[in-house]
Amino acid sequence: MKNYPWYVWVASVFGLGFIPSGMPGTVSSAAACVVSMFVDVPLWVIVLVSAVGVYVTGKSETYFNTKDPSFLNIDEVPGMWISIFLLPKSFIIPGFFLFRLLDILKPWPISAMEKLPGGWGIMADDIVGGIMANIMLHGLNAYLYHAGWIYALWEAFSK
Repeated sequence: MKNYPWYVWVASVFGLGFIPSGMPGTVSSAAACVVSMFVDVPLWVIVLVSAVGVYVTGKSETYFNTKDPSFLNIDEVPGMWISIFLLPKSFIIPGFFLFRLLDILKPWPISAMEKLPGGWGIMADDIVGGIMANIMLHGLNAYLYHAGWIYALWEAFSK
């Protein structure tokens, strides 16, 4: 491995982005899932990793003089955590697949976020994708299990 600056290693999720799998985003999303299986990631950690991600991806983009290289994949971590935030552990795998699908297809407004400059654009598309996946999964949780905040809202307004 090359001797990259510290911020490149952080932006590549400590080298996961350099694994020659051809799927660095999927690898980092899977790593975030593994963490989520053992720890309920609090919102402050998601916000902290997102803020650090904006900084390190922006610096790394400048270092490589390339817009959003695929090995800068710290954006997948908070995006994945957001997609399953406040959901039961049984939603980790469906959350992984839905988040990856949205990240690959990039429907609006995800695609619009990529146009932001520097690290903001790198991070924002996955954060918005995570939010979209989270809302869909909470809707599924409400529909299937009559649980969660969407179901509570439905119950409150349907009476």
